[in-house]
Amino acid sequence: MLMFSALVFLLAGLVKGVLGMGLPTVAMGLLALVMTPAEAAAQLLIPSMLTNLWQLFAGPALAGLLRRLWPMLAGICVGTLLGARWLVGSDAGWIAGALGAMLACYGLLGLSARRFGVPPRQEVWLSPLVGLATGLVTGATGVFVIPAVPYLQALRLDKEDLIQALGLSFSVSTLALGAGLLHHGALQATDLGRSLVMLAPAMLGLGLGQWLRHRLSEALFRRLFFIGLIVLGIHLIIEALLP
Repeated sequence: MLMFSALVFLLAGLVKGVLGMGLPTVAMGLLALVMTPAEAAAQLLIPSMLTNLWQLFAGPALAGLLRRLWPMLAGICVGTLLGARWLVGSDAGWIAGALGAMLACYGLLGLSARRFGVPPRQEVWLSPLVGLATGLVTGATGVFVIPAVPYLQALRLDKEDLIQALGLSFSVSTLALGAGLLHHGALQATDLGRSLVMLAPAMLGLGLGQWLRHRLSEALFRRLFFIGLIVLGIHLIIEALLP
């Protein structure tokens, strides 16, 4: 079990290092094969938090992103605390399947020539709604992607700003998910111990992935980013359909 978990976090960290996302999605999907979703979510807390902080503080524009994105971040906190009871108390397989379908569709759209954007005047009301929806999905599935990632992509940030914005969003989501699990009695000291052990393979994978990412062109990065969304989406759909 320990070796399997370590390999899962090495792979999840590698994916995150290249794409700036994917650690919770990969880890939750694979760990759920051998443990409950709540146990898997508890195990990913420390690797997710610290890899997100590494990603966050490696970027160039933290203060500006905080000023721009704080309504979305506040919405994430509220939504995650409300939605965590679904992850702890019931089977949320259908939610994960729907999430996977949205991810795959968005990835396919991203690979097309069409690009979406959010006018600055719409950010005022759209940002908190996106945050609330992201939080509800995070609470139900342990995955931090939809709709925050498409929204951040639509803001037309450059590659490094996008990676930092993802790290900021995921850091807040991880803290909120931990608070939700703790509130519902699904987070124990032993869970945090196992989570701490998984930090080493996750950080190793992250470092390897970042090394690869800095050697990619902007166009290739975008292509891999959207292909990664499709792969992660299909993975979630398959997991939801399996008995």
